[in-house]
Amino acid sequence: MPRSHHILSAASNLLGITLLIIAGLHIANRAEKSFADEIAWIGALCFALSCGLSYLAIRSGNDSSPSETIADNLFLTGLLALVISVAVLALSHVV
Repeated sequence: MPRSHHILSAASNLLGITLLIIAGLHIANRAEKSFADEIAWIGALCFALSCGLSYLAIRSGNDSSPSETIADNLFLTGLLALVISVAVLALSHVV
């Protein structure tokens, strides 16, 4: 079964969460005090590209599309960036 449907669904949901984190940091005036904002932007970019590429893979109908592989890798990169962003934000409250 193609992964593109799952990638598109998960990436779009995580894109929303990432943008919510970015907005929250700006509303709370914490964006200037932490690198969490910049790292979250990297994650948002990866999730947005992953959404686009997985959509293209679905449209192509090819089960082993190169865009699906790239979307999968971008999804994992975005997920890693999101986890690092949250960790940086959490550690900035400790220090």
